[in-house]
Amino acid sequence: MVVAVLGCGYWGPNLIRNFLQSPEVETVIACDIDERRLEAVRQRFRWIRTTSSPKTALTDPAVHAVAIATPVASHFELARTALQHGKHVLIEKPLTRRTCEATELIALAETKGRILMVDHTFLFTDAVQKLKELLLCGELGEPLYFDSIRANLGLFQPDVNVIWDLASHDASILLYLIEEPPITVSAVGIRHYYELENLAYVTIHYDSPFLAHFHVNWLSPVKLRTICIGGSRRMAIYDDMETSEKIRIYDRGVEIASKEGEEQLRVQYRAGQMYAPPLPNQEALARVVQHFTACIRTGQRPISDGLLGRAVVALMEAAEESLVYHGKQVRLQPEHVTYSTSLCLSS
Repeated sequence: MVVAVLGCGYWGPNLIRNFLQSPEVETVIACDIDERRLEAVRQRFRWIRTTSSPKTALTDPAVHAVAIATPVASHFELARTALQHGKHVLIEKPLTRRTCEATELIALAETKGRILMVDHTFLFTDAVQKLKELLLCGELGEPLYFDSIRANLGLFQPDVNVIWDLASHDASILLYLIEEPPITVSAVGIRHYYELENLAYVTIHYDSPFLAHFHVNWLSPVKLRTICIGGSRRMAIYDDMETSEKIRIYDRGVEIASKEGEEQLRVQYRAGQMYAPPLPNQEALARVVQHFTACIRTGQRPISDGLLGRAVVALMEAAEESLVYHGKQVRLQPEHVTYSTSLCLSS
């Protein structure tokens, strides 16, 4: 299999390294319009082929698959051209800037019979896979809430606000873990220093008594990466900054009881033990590449397919609209957040 990687800035070289290590990939072609980046790639991977022409990489009949690691504004046109020329496509998050663009790419991939996969890397971490397992087996009970904090000092992005940059990670994790589709999104944010929001709070509403909330921030003095999932039986905290205990499961909760004839409810608090399940330590991006090449070989649907990618874009687009109206709830189109939550990563 010949793979072309478009974009050799921050993430592109990581993709190149993992594709070169894949036994299913024969050749990797690196593409970037910046010759300095190509030279840096040639110095690091001395046997690699390079080109400064995206058109050459996208139309080359020898190329089977394309990985797109360019700014989001270019995703749609590059992915559409690649699919039109019969290439399988792996694209960095978010899939596109507009839901309608994502829908067009999904339809084109179906028509061409090609894999369209979004590199929502966190879905391929051991921690998120463990959370999926805990929810599927019912260990946490009925999900009650999803609460995340993703904060750091910078990096301010020139083309997208903090929601598109950081909240898209939490949106992909939420959509992958929770089977119920969201119905509305509300968001508030603030701009410091320049014209894009660098601090925001996003709330996702459901028909059931489940609620999700994201706090994203480019102005935090420390880096925070935590997700708390509360269930009716147990609660789990995922701290990506932890090195050894990324997942902690707490046997704690609330029990409500009342006796016949009593008007006042009795609230009891359960405070059980905490345990941290052992997790493997495989690089998530290596799993992304393995899953992508396996899907090409077998025809199976990726866990982060175009449908999930579109659902993330729909959430982000709704959050951006809500920002304009200072937190107004924006209703999601059901067809835009339709995806398969039953897909699991093969071991």
